[in-house]
Amino acid sequence: MPSSPNPKAHKKSAGCFRWLGVFCCLLPLLAVPAAHAESIRSTRLDGKILNNGQLSISTRFVTELPEQLEDALKQGVSLDFALTYQLERPTLASYRFKLSHLVSDNNTVNYRLSYHPLTSRYRVTVGTYSSEYSSLSTALKAVGAIANWSVLEAGTLSDTPQYEVKVNVRLSLSTTKLPKPFQINALTSRNWSLDSGWRDLNIHR
Repeated sequence: MPSSPNPKAHKKSAGCFRWLGVFCCLLPLLAVPAAHAESIRSTRLDGKILNNGQLSISTRFVTELPEQLEDALKQGVSLDFALTYQLERPTLASYRFKLSHLVSDNNTVNYRLSYHPLTSRYRVTVGTYSSEYSSLSTALKAVGAIANWSVLEAGTLSDTPQYEVKVNVRLSLSTTKLPKPFQINALTSRNWSLDSGWRDLNIHR
């Protein structure tokens, strides 16, 4: 007696074929080298030491997508970005910080950029909050933008002069969250590796 079809397997296969079709449509573009190096650069890097010894982070970035990534976005591929901070000084607090984040990722804010063809609008999602934009350039300004992000435990910087505090931030494309076919391309093409590099915050009270 023939076995009945498995709807879960059919759904999984359909999803695989969908991404394969998107990947095939973009193959000609993946082979074209970029005319210039696209990047992520910072326009605001602010770190304020609060009265309770925590740090308040405010950042903004300008991101330029290469043509390949922009076309992938239009084809339905969501792009995930991670804004991460790390404490470098004071040394003892930095050591404790690095130990605590070996098992935690609460030093990161994740942004998801997507395109919706029915409305021709771009959406940026952070957690459960999302905003829509009419242009890609405006949506990209929201990626990595944050204001008054309170980090570190209370008291961490209470007795530390501001000139002894060093905190870095970094905004990067999370290539591991791309569909599998695109992850392979991200390993071989620098066009798919958008990264601001670590940037020092301007620390003040």
